[in-house]
Amino acid sequence: MSRTLITSAIPYINGIKHLGNLVGSQLPADLYARYLRARGQEVLFLCATDEHGTPAELAAAKAGKPVDEYCAEMWAVQAKLAKGFRLSFDHFGRSSSPQNHKLTQHFAGRLADAGLISEVSEKQVYSNADGRFLPDRYIEGTCPNCGYDKARGDQCENCTKQLDPTDLIEPRSAISGSTDLEVRETKHLYLRQSEMRDQLEEWIDGKDDWPILTTSIAQKWLNDGDGLQDRGITRDLDWGIPVKRGEDDWPGMEGKVFYVWFDAPIEYIACAAEAVEEGVISDWERWWRVDKGADDVRYVQFMGKDNVPFHTLSFPATILGSGEPWKLVDYIKSFNYLNYDGGQFSTSQGRGVFMDQALEILPSDYWRWWLLSHAPETSDSEFTWEAFQQDVNKDLADVLGNFVSRITKFCRSKFGEAVPEGGEYGEQETALIADLEKRLAAYQSHMDAIDIRKAAAELRAIWVAGNEYLQSAAPWTAFKEDPDRAAAITRFALNLIPFYAGLSAPFIPDAAQSMADAMGAELDWPSDTGTALTRLPSGHAFTVPDVLFAKIADEDREAWAEKFSGIRT
Repeated sequence: MSRTLITSAIPYINGIKHLGNLVGSQLPADLYARYLRARGQEVLFLCATDEHGTPAELAAAKAGKPVDEYCAEMWAVQAKLAKGFRLSFDHFGRSSSPQNHKLTQHFAGRLADAGLISEVSEKQVYSNADGRFLPDRYIEGTCPNCGYDKARGDQCENCTKQLDPTDLIEPRSAISGSTDLEVRETKHLYLRQSEMRDQLEEWIDGKDDWPILTTSIAQKWLNDGDGLQDRGITRDLDWGIPVKRGEDDWPGMEGKVFYVWFDAPIEYIACAAEAVEEGVISDWERWWRVDKGADDVRYVQFMGKDNVPFHTLSFPATILGSGEPWKLVDYIKSFNYLNYDGGQFSTSQGRGVFMDQALEILPSDYWRWWLLSHAPETSDSEFTWEAFQQDVNKDLADVLGNFVSRITKFCRSKFGEAVPEGGEYGEQETALIADLEKRLAAYQSHMDAIDIRKAAAELRAIWVAGNEYLQSAAPWTAFKEDPDRAAAITRFALNLIPFYAGLSAPFIPDAAQSMADAMGAELDWPSDTGTALTRLPSGHAFTVPDVLFAKIADEDREAWAEKFSGIRT
């Protein structure tokens, strides 16, 4: 049995994430994890909260709470929302964990021993009003590349260009808004990424199966003059992992912490170590150390395109530079942006629909299906309430939900709540089995390739095929003249329900479980279409399920569009 390690980009702790964040990493990662488990693979699916750096300090200050207390509370909120969306993490960790402290300091020591860390005296922005240095995100201003006026001191979220705080035009303190800033000298550690260029280039060139989006971004950053530069890995902050060289103090670095971009990816590894302490797994090294058995692991990462440079260059530089046999990523599935109704989703600006708000108005399956079937794989996509209503009503209510309701209620009215006896499968059933075999193979091929929109389209086509069969075979008509034929049609159609449930579970797990439960069947992946469509024998009892998906009414759509038209505060 093959093993797959899956990680999704770890979300910042500073607030609840919006639907664009969800579909850009965690949700497609969950889809893939659920699919592989259903196919019998051993999967370790990890995620965590990214708790260090300026976003945590700023958010905690705004909430009027100590930063450690704020992070603990927000971790619980994000973990609860993850469960609400049925994200099947094997462990949801925290980058502030003791395991991540130890591993981050370990990597720093290894990199220093390899000559890949240098001490650099640099000029950094100091706020007289705040009485402190202002690292990266504590500074806002206008991006020199695109002119966006809310760019941060580490990266512009509009054009994704990595920045230094001193690059910003008309900079201001993100704490006080003060423009009374000056540049002072301080000393920091730098990771000499430029020394890793040849190794990184060789490694990236060997990934010819990566999505074009991933490789194009990686190559751009690798070859662009502004791309693979030495980059600071420490900051003048109170909250974070103290700078140490392994277990030893680092002279001259007292009072400093590691920069969040350095320690956050290491949390992927630390998260597995946390999972051991939680009793989820017994050995984390068999997933992460090639010399401890991880040579047969396939490692797949999921992330938005803005995270690609860190995961194709900076984190691999850390791993390779350590000189130790750590598992490197095999495949990076990256995503473009999901926009919201003519603009961008934005956590910092509170624009769009956020995970808690979404669950307050509709169950998670509605959102999972729409987001995944519109995943921004090849280009940016856009959420509009009209498109959401139309697709939910058509795909989930009219196609899948209607099929399940129609055949179970028909059977109850004519044969009772048990699979009817009589009649053999005929040409229509044989033809549909053959068609479904081809569609199942195509569906599995798309899922294996992590082509999410293609997989969703094929699953939808499988649902449609059942509806077309039921309409064509018309058991309600056959019942009048040939009850045995009507019984055969009904038996076949009822068997489609657990077949659909197994295939649909990665996308819509709650509805899939409801379908399987109603039919008194196990929720599993069909290994053979013909066998799967005879699994419910004559006399097998079932119940008519509740409505799987209620249609979204026009008045609800209009009310939601109005409710979420402004800025979340």
